Parts: sequence; structure tokens; C-alpha cells
Amino acid sequence: PAQIFHLLRRQMLRRWRKPLIVMTPKSLLRRKSATSPLQSLVSGKFETVIADDKISPETTRRVIFCSGKVYYDLLDFREQREITDIALVRIEQLYPFPAEQIQQVFALYSETVEVVWCQEEPRNQGAWYYTRPFLNHYLPSTAPLRFVGRPACSSPAVGSMKQHLEQQQAIIDEVLGETAILSEIQ
Repeated sequence: PAQIFHLLRRQMLRRWRKPLIVMTPKSLLRRKSATSPLQSLVSGKFETVIADDKISPETTRRVIFCSGKVYYDLLDFREQREITDIALVRIEQLYPFPAEQIQQVFALYSETVEVVWCQEEPRNQGAWYYTRPFLNHYLPSTAPLRFVGRPACSSPAVGSMKQHLEQQQAIIDEVLGETAILSEIQ
């Protein structure tokens, strides 16, 4: 909520006007983990990239970049499984791409960590094809970028809630699982 507040505030306070496009599901309105303390409305600002402050960079073995609602799914499952070596980084603004903030995030972590882009949308939709060149550009050469998400599809949804939940669980299991990530290196 504080992010949306500061986003709208920033939009109104700017001297120049550009369209603001916000894509967010209504389900976040009901999610307990998608809350902000009152103080963050007063003293905060819109963050284009939010690095993980709960996981120590020294012990991190995998950094997961994501955008949108999938972050909360990953966060909930990471807490349930008590995983302490996988960092979640949210990219809150896709355009213009926050290159400087991404460089700062990469500077926090060792060059040997795994780097993953995770999205719940199919591979040929969502932000993957847009963010991949930027992330690859700033990525340390020893850390290949991997994709975890739904396979490419002509529609944004599978049409079956059961199949959707199974696919969502498979994404979470793959990206937070203890086994090696099976997705191909990009």
C-alpha cells in the first residue's frame, strides 16, 4: 500500500505529465503480507527496486528477481519452509528500467550465486523478454540468468483453476526447491 501511495504521489508532484500504467491484481487487497506500516506512508518514497533485507547477502545462494504478485507467493512459501539462503528482489518499475538500482543489488551478492527471473505469466508474456537483456547486461559473468515460470502459451490463463494452482505450485517448488533449477539457462 505504501508503494502505491508513493507512486501516485510521485506522479502528481512531477512537473511533466506522462501516462502511468499500473498492473496489479485485486487479490493483493486481501493479502495479509501485502501491508505497510503507517510510518512508511509518512517517511517513505516509491522504490523502483526492493532488495531483500531479511536474508544476509553473505549466505545467499540464489537471488530471485520478480515483479508483481508472485513475490508474495514466494515470500509466503519461503517463510513456511524456513529458507534462509534465497533472496527475493522485487522490480517495482519496469520502464524506464532501474539499471542503477539493479547494479546496486548485484553488488550486494557474491558472483557465485544463482540468479533467477521468476514470473507466473507464461514465458512469452509478462516481463521476461523485456527484463532479460537488462539483467544479463548487469549480471556477473559467473552467474547465468535462469527463467522459472509457465511454459509459453497463446493465452494468459490455462482455463482451469486446478491446473492453474498446480502450475503455480510447480513454479514455487522449482524456484525455492532445494534441488537444482531445471529451467534452461538463457
